[in-house]
Amino acid sequence: MKVIVTGASGMVGEGVLLECLNNPTVTDVLVIGRKHCGTVHPKLKEILHPDFFDLSPIENQLAGYDACFFCLGVSSVGMKEEEFTKFTYTLTMHFAEKLAKHSPQAVLCYVSGAGTRSDEKGAMWARVKGKTENDLMKLPLKKVYAFRPGFMKITKGQKNALSAYKYFAWAYPIVRAFGVATTIEEVGKAMIAAATKGYEKNVVEIKDILVLAKR
Repeated sequence: MKVIVTGASGMVGEGVLLECLNNPTVTDVLVIGRKHCGTVHPKLKEILHPDFFDLSPIENQLAGYDACFFCLGVSSVGMKEEEFTKFTYTLTMHFAEKLAKHSPQAVLCYVSGAGTRSDEKGAMWARVKGKTENDLMKLPLKKVYAFRPGFMKITKGQKNALSAYKYFAWAYPIVRAFGVATTIEEVGKAMIAAATKGYEKNVVEIKDILVLAKR
């Protein structure tokens, strides 16, 4: 399986990338980002592209892939709805539309978030992410899965972990006991499983991630 990973210089994307590199099912990985992901591997090819709102210089290189793990995203903290929509909805849809044009056979796994609203109601971020999920699923791709992880434990050896996760790592066993946490390793394994084996739900909640990660 040939996969594209975005957001690999971030916490979730880096963890998903490491799973792809460690999984023998994945033969080729293309990382597209605005800065180097910091990983070197025989399977890995990296494209640095500064403007995700204009993919015309690189869009032909999106052809021939079986899956895309879209882990690029921003926090809504301190953002107004217009700005958050631009970097969450508009950017994601633009990339996914180019993917559908050049690799319509691909499975897209989009990292959304726990609490996202499919009815596009509620808190600003939940509405925007809900609309993003819904419109991604309308694109002419083989399959689209919206992953909604919550609290995540980083993979050993990760370089791009948010400081908040490091400080609250001690709480992971407690949160895990309540069934509202996963490891990033499990998220990566679940994405690979969804892309290769499929899943009965388009919206992948935390409990679904745990199921998929064991397949």
